[in-house]
Amino acid sequence: MAQRIEVALKEGVRDARGERVRREIEHFLHLPVHEVRTIDVYTVDAGLSPDELEKAASEPFSDPVIQTWSLDRPLADGFDYLVEVGFRPGVTDNVGRTAREAIEYITGRPFAAGEGVYTSVQYLLSGALSRTDVERIARDLLCNTLIQRYIILDRAEFATAGGVAVVVPKVTGETRAQVREIDLNVSDDELMRISREGVLALTLDEMKVIQAHYRNPAVIAERSKVGLAAKPTDAELEAIAQTWSEHCKHKIFSGTIEYIDENGNREEIRSLFKTFIQGTTKTVREQLGERDFCLSVFKDNAGVIRWNDDWSLVFKVETHNSPSALDPYGGALTGIVGVNRDPFGTGKGSKLIFNTDVFCFASPFYDKPLPSRLLHPRRIYEGVVEGVEHGGNKSGIPTVNGSIVFDDRFAGKPLVFCGTAGLMPATINGAPAHEKFIRPGDLIVMTGGRIGKDGIHGATFSSEELHEGSPVTAVQIGDPITQKRMTDFLIRARDKGLYNFITDNGAGGLSSSIGEMSGECGGCRMDLSKAPLKYPGLDPWEILISEAQERMSLAVPPEHIDEFIAMARRFGVEATILGEFTDSGYFHIMYGDRTIAYLPMDFLHGGLPPMQMRGVWEVKRHEEPALEVKQDYAADLKQLLGSLNICSKESVVRRYDHEVQGGSVVKPFTGVANDGPSDAAVIRPVLDSFEGVVVSHGICPRYSDIDAYHMTANAIDEALRNYVAVGGSLDLVAGLDNFCWCDPVQSDKTPDGEYKMAQLVRSNKALYDYCVAFGIPLISGKDSMKNDFWDGNVKISIPPTLLFSVIGKIDDIRTAVTMDAKRPGDIVYLLGKTGYELGGSEYMALKGLVGNSVPQVNTAKALPRYRALHRAISQGLVASCHDLSDGGLAVALAETAFAGGFGIVAELSRVLWSGDEALKGDAALLFSESASRHLVTVRPENREAFESVMAANCFSSIGVVTEEGRVTVTGLSGTRVIDAGIDELKQAWQSPLREL
Repeated sequence: MAQRIEVALKEGVRDARGERVRREIEHFLHLPVHEVRTIDVYTVDAGLSPDELEKAASEPFSDPVIQTWSLDRPLADGFDYLVEVGFRPGVTDNVGRTAREAIEYITGRPFAAGEGVYTSVQYLLSGALSRTDVERIARDLLCNTLIQRYIILDRAEFATAGGVAVVVPKVTGETRAQVREIDLNVSDDELMRISREGVLALTLDEMKVIQAHYRNPAVIAERSKVGLAAKPTDAELEAIAQTWSEHCKHKIFSGTIEYIDENGNREEIRSLFKTFIQGTTKTVREQLGERDFCLSVFKDNAGVIRWNDDWSLVFKVETHNSPSALDPYGGALTGIVGVNRDPFGTGKGSKLIFNTDVFCFASPFYDKPLPSRLLHPRRIYEGVVEGVEHGGNKSGIPTVNGSIVFDDRFAGKPLVFCGTAGLMPATINGAPAHEKFIRPGDLIVMTGGRIGKDGIHGATFSSEELHEGSPVTAVQIGDPITQKRMTDFLIRARDKGLYNFITDNGAGGLSSSIGEMSGECGGCRMDLSKAPLKYPGLDPWEILISEAQERMSLAVPPEHIDEFIAMARRFGVEATILGEFTDSGYFHIMYGDRTIAYLPMDFLHGGLPPMQMRGVWEVKRHEEPALEVKQDYAADLKQLLGSLNICSKESVVRRYDHEVQGGSVVKPFTGVANDGPSDAAVIRPVLDSFEGVVVSHGICPRYSDIDAYHMTANAIDEALRNYVAVGGSLDLVAGLDNFCWCDPVQSDKTPDGEYKMAQLVRSNKALYDYCVAFGIPLISGKDSMKNDFWDGNVKISIPPTLLFSVIGKIDDIRTAVTMDAKRPGDIVYLLGKTGYELGGSEYMALKGLVGNSVPQVNTAKALPRYRALHRAISQGLVASCHDLSDGGLAVALAETAFAGGFGIVAELSRVLWSGDEALKGDAALLFSESASRHLVTVRPENREAFESVMAANCFSSIGVVTEEGRVTVTGLSGTRVIDAGIDELKQAWQSPLREL
């Protein structure tokens, strides 16, 4: 019989978790709550003696200094309502798994099949609440009903029942090995019903291609040889859908587009990916010649570049938007542990050295009605932040760089970008580490976690818009502890040469990983009945496409399999042989002795017809307001510093461990109080070397309201100028592009699809133009094309967004520079010219406007200036350097000053201007977001040398660092237009999100 262990804080010990929940109830739901206390519950469903249960409760489950525990006796008292929240059957319970391992450790014996530990949390609410209020608290704040269950008891009900009844959320069922045949000899309407109800996300044209394949007499004849009828099985249709999904196949980027510009000029683009992304890298690599540092691009899970003669860098950034919209915590946690597996599964495998994260949310203070399926932006904000925190911190990987962007259009679907870099030896056992291969006869081996229903249809689900019927099975919850154990094992196996090929089990599960691996050698034969399951009840097609986490797929030579399995056992990692790779030309899937899928490799990977699309560009004009002329802009500056896109994100960043592994050099925050915003991160991955890695990013979706071409150009420029600001070398820098777009395909649901497609085309054109001009090869990336919410009545689409990340090298970390002013008397320089470029700016957003004068990037001026700045930084001539972006010069001055704890005196008359003199004014000079600019401070004794290095570039001395803690700016008329203390400016910057 299952038994309950309850663990509560002792009397007088502060319940920080309960206090946070109370604040959230008051702030988020506006309900009066006097107190919230919490109790942890462990339901142990195992054959344990009372002594063993008591030992578990008193040792691993509780801290005797601050906690008390009970066995089968409720601890709750002194409350008005109790809410207990636990997971639904089959949902990954990481704490429960760890609790099980702890009991196995202290008892010295493993749990039997079917035994387990299940966790839940009790919330004890005190206050003038009705049951309706408590239902709302449970449903809207404490519990995500997609993956969790809850029970509510008032004080009297609790007393009558003698506590909360024991609930064991165990999956019940039996494996039936059911395989269905699907009749495709039906009408077009029926084909689309099959696609829609099966969450296949296949178009009518694609369904008809599949229909034609199964009508082919040659195909029918081959199928009969393995005992299959002419009709496709459910496993085959699911495998095709995963392989052909937008998520996996990138159909929009691979399709043919007729593009028409604003002048009516027509252009046919055969694959955005090949033309603009691969085309960029090809051109840049040709320009680099013998200096080319790219080793593996666009053919593995992540990009690989040469870092030095001994080591290679691996980098990948992914998105996990759709799952994070349904379950923010699980979706984001899975996002970060999932992207960890990409560089780990690149080449022969790499050691993971850092994470990055960029989030796009609606305002956490959003106060408008939302469609019923959407979670409030604050719940998404808090869940995503916590999910990435748990995934990264528990994996022992530092989170070193990121940002948060706010726009209420992200209420429909948040964007959750997670990135991971790895370090790979240049060679392993005498062969290049970035190369791998499969030989027919190599064994198919799956390592790591077991397979469950979690993550089913994840690839196809993320290939369509979010809607009322989006499948809850598409949500997974990652387990970083299991994954860390697996990666530690596989690094050892790599170094011993025990496998030939490795890749991750991500979107599409075994269907995708083994399907892709089979393409390396020409086929496979795999038996799904051998796959380890979390619980019984899965049909074969579910085993094939489940995206249950923490799994890698490998090709292991038969001669090494015994040593591989034995090593896995020593590390406590499950490793299972599922079949073998062949050269048969078929993706051959068995369940026991029965064939359940038999797909020609050329059809599976080459049968998808290219999409035919159209994009029509039109220039849209917004209201262009005249800027109000003021005598004092200090209030505007404080308002900007407190805007969500500029204010400090310290309450989020401090939750992430950036020091683990000991290589952090330039950290997320810097300055005299370590709370100034760094432009980029510098990491020292090899601790006996002074060579470093620099990583940064750029993202500015608001500019796409004017022109996605310039949005993209500015994102690239922002990433590069952040990289340069800390000392990154322009001789070894690579880029990653992550496109997140609203649906760009014309349809009844998307009547403006041709315009959105034109935006996508223009963005890709800019990607090519500016990366080629800057000399940045693209080494990896991802696209997410269906970031819309549609419930039949309300449609919410994100603004077209490009996250551009850069990674590269700093030759000596000791020359790295931070953004904080260092000492009084230092000279303040502004590098680059300022123009009337306020379109899409934060200053315009304060006025509720967009404007038209979007910043434009001039690479011919910017690149030589960046190179000169890098020389100055390398020679030790720069005391501080900060890029200018959101909020322009005024915000950069304030941040540089309060980060350093000093004041700055500056004169706008000394700022170099570009463009129409009639538009030159104090507001434009202060708040314009003109691209490619840096604010630099230099010691007086280095002035001459600095100006010599920067000669022939646009720069000017605009002020000086002062002892007095004030930012003072003199306007064009000679009067002060800003005069504010750095403490009040910092307070304005830090306060908006401090308590979240």
